Amino acid sequence: MVEYRIDRHSGVATYVQIVQQTKQALRLGMLEPGDKLPTAREVVEATAINPNTVLKAYRELEREGLVEARRGLGTFVRKGLSTTPVDSPLRTELHAWAERAREAGLDRDDVAALFTAVLETHFGTHTEPTPSEPTRTEPTHTDTHLQGDPS
Repeated sequence: MVEYRIDRHSGVATYVQIVQQTKQALRLGMLEPGDKLPTAREVVEATAINPNTVLKAYRELEREGLVEARRGLGTFVRKGLSTTPVDSPLRTELHAWAERAREAGLDRDDVAALFTAVLETHFGTHTEPTPSEPTRTEPTHTDTHLQGDPS
């Protein structure tokens, strides 16, 4: 089950962080079709956020067709986003690279900036806005925060 971590200083709306972290878990194969998301109550107890915020995030995920609410049962994953298995050699290489970056003295923001720059070189700048952000073409500090969705 996914455990949400809310960064109150990121500048990203709390419900967007939940959406992003859920999508990241789907991409990484940590959540798969049929898996149950934590209840709003469980998320509230773990993060001390408003239950309506959790419900708003879950409604957004449902609107995108990723989850479905089943009355009296909970919210379940409808489809995954995983294209690379958790035990992928690419993931292993990335772990090794991150370890080397840490040993070289880079902090989280340095690594995020470097990784984002490389992503932009190979994939272009991500410009699709989330529901609470305006359209933009230049990355901001929150784009490089690795806790949320990296895309």
